[in-house]
Amino acid sequence: MRELILKQNPWWEGKKDFHVKKWEKMKIRWIPEWISKISLQPFSLNFVIGPRQVGKTTGIKLLIQNLLKEFEPESIFYFDCTLLPDLESLKRILDEYLEIKKSRSIKSSLIFLDEVTFLKEWWRIIKGYIDMGVFIKDVITVTGSSSLRLKGETELFPGRRGKGKDIFVLPLTFSEFLSLKGTRIKKTGRIEKDMKNLWKIEDEIKKEFSIYLKVGGFPLSINKDPMAEAQFISALESEILRAGKSLELTKAIIASILRKAPSPLSFSTIGNDVGISYKTVQEYVEILRNLFVLDIALFKSKEIKWRKERKFFFLDPFLARTISLWAGERYLKSAFFEWIVQSHLQRKFGAVYYYRNRFEIDCIAGDLKIEVKIGKPHRKYPKNVLILDSQNLPLFLAVQ
Repeated sequence: MRELILKQNPWWEGKKDFHVKKWEKMKIRWIPEWISKISLQPFSLNFVIGPRQVGKTTGIKLLIQNLLKEFEPESIFYFDCTLLPDLESLKRILDEYLEIKKSRSIKSSLIFLDEVTFLKEWWRIIKGYIDMGVFIKDVITVTGSSSLRLKGETELFPGRRGKGKDIFVLPLTFSEFLSLKGTRIKKTGRIEKDMKNLWKIEDEIKKEFSIYLKVGGFPLSINKDPMAEAQFISALESEILRAGKSLELTKAIIASILRKAPSPLSFSTIGNDVGISYKTVQEYVEILRNLFVLDIALFKSKEIKWRKERKFFFLDPFLARTISLWAGERYLKSAFFEWIVQSHLQRKFGAVYYYRNRFEIDCIAGDLKIEVKIGKPHRKYPKNVLILDSQNLPLFLAVQ
């Protein structure tokens, strides 16, 4: 057990971590902003939540590399919980580290448990030790890809979080992608004015957008890793199976959504298409939402209509392309562009809606009303509706 711990914590022996070395070899690399949001004040229980392959592990390792400048190596403990077969193994690993900590007279430590939700009922051990006061002078950071949201496990620690925070790690938006590439955008908050002010770098923005449409915001895809698609699908399939769901049925539901997008759909429509009940569709969609694969836009006029058909959208261009190949179904270009706008607005405003009557408004978020049109609009829209096409859409995303 101690040998396994040493392999997971190479800095104890003055060695450089594998993930850090791999990161240093990447052509396009960045230090994610979210690592600065993790609370490092005892006692803290932090949750870092996001899809697989989004860079959570690398981010944690980069944080550890920085922390080594001010903390002694043995006070920083990391473990990849996907290597553990059961809950008892997690307890043994923690007990082993607590013994090491005691033998080295370490008063306060930083504990990182990566993909801890891989273990069923993992929270029982952590919660029990917190209640016993074992970690009173420590900082614990746990990461998860979906189960934290699927089972509501973050809610199982009432009054036990200390100064801890919830941190969501998502693929880069186009605005973040531009910043990564060194393109700085001045923003005043006046959208149309800011878009017009980009005329000097408009060609540069459109060129980068054409790249973003292919690679999205995942580190591996941005670096054009030939294994990016395979690794994403492998991780997704693993999560679906751990949720106790069928891969074939998941593919069928996704394929039905792809075929009909960007039209609003009901769970019953998808169910009839696939040959299952609407409740089953609802269950699978909720899992896909918790896996950060897709989300929904509800109908909204003066108020939200919960029973109306909803629009489904995928949360990243690379993800949409990859999952389309996996499900064996194509999608319309108009749907693809609409998804990008919906996903972007959802992150900024927390929710996105749509409206449909004599005319349709694809995206409603905050004070914004947006219609996404690849070709020329065939009807007039109210003055407060912003029309986005393939020419001005990249500019809109750049200033948001």
